[in-house]
Amino acid sequence: MFPSAPHEFDWKKIRRGNRFQPGEWLAERLIFLVSLSAILMVFLIFLFVAREAFPILIGTATSASNQKVIPASEMDKLSAEQLRVYLGMKPDDFKKQDRETLKLLMEVREEAAKETPDDRDSGINTVGWRYLLRPFQWGGLSKPEYIWAPTSRIPKFNLIPLFVGSLKTTFVALLFAVPIALGAALYVSQLAPPRLREWLKPSIEMLSGIPSVVLGSFALLVAAPFLEHLLNLPTMLNAFVAGLALGLTCVPVIFSIAEDAISSVPQSFTQAALALGASRWRAAWDVVTPAALPGIFAAVVLGFGRAIGETMVVLIASGNAAQLSGSIFDSARTVTATIAAELAEAVFGSPHYRVLFLLGTLLFGITFVSNLAGQMIVGSLKGRLEGKR
Repeated sequence: MFPSAPHEFDWKKIRRGNRFQPGEWLAERLIFLVSLSAILMVFLIFLFVAREAFPILIGTATSASNQKVIPASEMDKLSAEQLRVYLGMKPDDFKKQDRETLKLLMEVREEAAKETPDDRDSGINTVGWRYLLRPFQWGGLSKPEYIWAPTSRIPKFNLIPLFVGSLKTTFVALLFAVPIALGAALYVSQLAPPRLREWLKPSIEMLSGIPSVVLGSFALLVAAPFLEHLLNLPTMLNAFVAGLALGLTCVPVIFSIAEDAISSVPQSFTQAALALGASRWRAAWDVVTPAALPGIFAAVVLGFGRAIGETMVVLIASGNAAQLSGSIFDSARTVTATIAAELAEAVFGSPHYRVLFLLGTLLFGITFVSNLAGQMIVGSLKGRLEGKR
């Protein structure tokens, strides 16, 4: 027989046994395309965010207001590329402008430079990495400080107070959510009667359907005044209040994954412990929990990602004060709240605009690295429990 032509379709690929099943073949291809498109969308979103932050990442962006000004009368001495770079325009936008418009833009820069104060701070590129990550003694200050003040006369974009605020609220959230979620998962999986388990598990998982803005409003209107009066807090809105509300958003995530991990432990583990005389509680705590430790750790890692990426709760209940403080009872400002509150007001292409996208890029990197490290630790724990290491 002659071999089939290269373009001829092989119908055997869509057979299942001796039956012709084109529906299953199409469903498999559709699922594959949907999965591939989801991965591609995540990659494209990250690529867009990183592109906007790229000038700061490589150190080409500048926010110094006291920069060298080229008079409009010297416009003809510049090449087209030099003029485009000086005006900070994209190539496509630059080509659309006529000579009179470009000259007018140079005159505007020249007039703005006359109003710029001639001091040390005005010549500093505040989006340089040295000023983004380290303290600096600005004019009028007695010592170096970490300051986030993007709308001040000299914009300051230090990132440390924002990440400290994010870590404080996340720490409080996990400290509150992990014991509750893991305790509930252990009880529902191992100790609760079957009829109670049938409605208790879905009830806890349904908490994830509560909008975060509702939890933030509850923290603002109910929890914050109550805790301020009860604990005599210095400020009503702080990292502690925001962290407690944030913990409520993490409980369903941690509970669901941890409960599945605990339930997947073979029943023979529990039966053997009971046969040796252990109570159900001791069997659940000393035998089942260690066996489910990789899944429990994965649940905590996902809870960390849920907490550090939450926006509305911390935007409403944290106080939004970008200050560097080690106390969880002081107001804080998180990375996500900063992006949500300031991105709409930032001028497109400005240093402030690019720093906000830099925050998004760094936040994505932190969550990616934490999830990757979590997977490595889970793999190591599985290996030890299975006796492979």
